[in-house]
Amino acid sequence: MATVLSVSGSPSASSRTGKLLRHLDARLAAQGHEVIPLDVRTIPAEALLGADFRHPAIIEATELFERADGVVIGTPVYKAAYSGVLKALLDLLPQYALAGKTVLPLATGGTTAHVLAIDYALRPVLSSMGAGHIVQGWFTLDKDITAHDDGTLTVAPTAIQALTQVLDQFSTALGRTPLLAAAG
Repeated sequence: MATVLSVSGSPSASSRTGKLLRHLDARLAAQGHEVIPLDVRTIPAEALLGADFRHPAIIEATELFERADGVVIGTPVYKAAYSGVLKALLDLLPQYALAGKTVLPLATGGTTAHVLAIDYALRPVLSSMGAGHIVQGWFTLDKDITAHDDGTLTVAPTAIQALTQVLDQFSTALGRTPLLAAAG
């Protein structure tokens, strides 16, 4: 069983990005992975913005990255780049915090104009942090993700099909056989 750290880089508690990640976490868990969610927004701002490497929340986040075999990084796209809170956390991790790890980058945004943010903004940072293998990422339009008041999530069929494919590639890269049925 692989340990997967699922990191939401959204600053919002009602984020579609975070809700989508938690939805995808269930598929990874069903495939036999131990999934540990991490919402960067829960790390105290003074630790992130003050670059307090010794803050207990930063130490704990660093330990979670160390423990993980694979990392899913999800972020909303703002101004053609990943979120500032995600950047703040990545800056506080050790230089090679992703060494030997399989990484799946995911992004959400309001327009297809930001679809390349994964490849041109996020992937180079993940690579510089020593990621052993960065699987193909995926950008999902906000309009394809609907969060309901009861906590459920609906993802457009074409988006869930693509997300299932990249999630299964990630799972395979971690050494697990993906489920045959599509996630819903």
